[in-house]
Amino acid sequence: MPAQPRPHRATIADVAREAGVSRTTVSHALNGLGKVNSQTRERVMAVAAELNYRPSVRAQGLRKGRSQSLALLSSMPAAVSAGPSQLGFFTELAMSCARTALLRGYVFMLTPPVSGTDPVDRLDIDGAVLLEPAVDDPIASALEARGIPYVTIDGPGGVAQASGVVDLRHAQTAELLVEHLIAQGARRPALIVGTSERGAQVAARNAYLAAAAEYGFAPVIAEADEEEGEPAGADAAGAILSDAPDVDALFVPIDTFASGAVRAAEAAGRSVGVDLLVATRYDGLRARTSTPPLTAVDLGLDEVARDAVELLLAVLDGSPASPEVERPHRPDPRLIVRASTAGPGGHLGERPQIR
Repeated sequence: MPAQPRPHRATIADVAREAGVSRTTVSHALNGLGKVNSQTRERVMAVAAELNYRPSVRAQGLRKGRSQSLALLSSMPAAVSAGPSQLGFFTELAMSCARTALLRGYVFMLTPPVSGTDPVDRLDIDGAVLLEPAVDDPIASALEARGIPYVTIDGPGGVAQASGVVDLRHAQTAELLVEHLIAQGARRPALIVGTSERGAQVAARNAYLAAAAEYGFAPVIAEADEEEGEPAGADAAGAILSDAPDVDALFVPIDTFASGAVRAAEAAGRSVGVDLLVATRYDGLRARTSTPPLTAVDLGLDEVARDAVELLLAVLDGSPASPEVERPHRPDPRLIVRASTAGPGGHLGERPQIR
């Protein structure tokens, strides 16, 4: 059976011919530009509707000198930002960013982290959202070198050259998790963090050390290489449980490290959620599908992504950039309590804190 010819897509020339005007008049009439009398404007719009004419986003972008494309970028290793499932923190943010961008007439590119590769030179974009940049972040440097506007999804103290910052509330999230472990009966919690100086890792360390000083336990901190993912978290947890067997809780902000910590606990004969509490930061696929499921935090990523894209578009449109976005609709980070922090009695609620 012969292939059916593709239906003809109406062009601006078709609208101009049917309406008896120039293509420039059609463009001005449909975009509210120039001096087009009301009768002509109404005739052009009626013809465009009859022909089912849709303006070319690409052509509109070219006229403005834009690609109508944005990107989500991160220097975080794929092992911690996405993982084997490719359905992690990075991907969830990308989907929410893409939704907001599309409604505003932009294509949003998910640019996966590739170790040792600078993706910026490969992209034709108007602006970028940079996720949790590190100190002296190479992606930030590349964006600055090309003069591409960008905003960061990161807490205060992010990249100084960014056009704006959407706060992920690292400190509030870290304090929420540490206080929960103490409230659930932990007497000597330990911390496993990445070796980078990203905001979330710094905030976790600070909150943990503040709790150690307040509650009087000796700090136990292990660092793991983010590039190595889950095995690095398992090695760090295994070393802690071997060297400090009285540790009764693990605060593991990076969820891929938390998955490794659960494996190490099982290998050490510990029962997660009973004699070893485990909590992580991001309430993603790893936390929800772990055995047992992991206590984590709902970071409100839909709202975070929306704020980041709207801030970036405001910068591209020439609006004065705010150094930080904190919108009233943003909810506070919310603790999702699961079996990994139930404790010996299996109690999932908040107990009175031990002072």
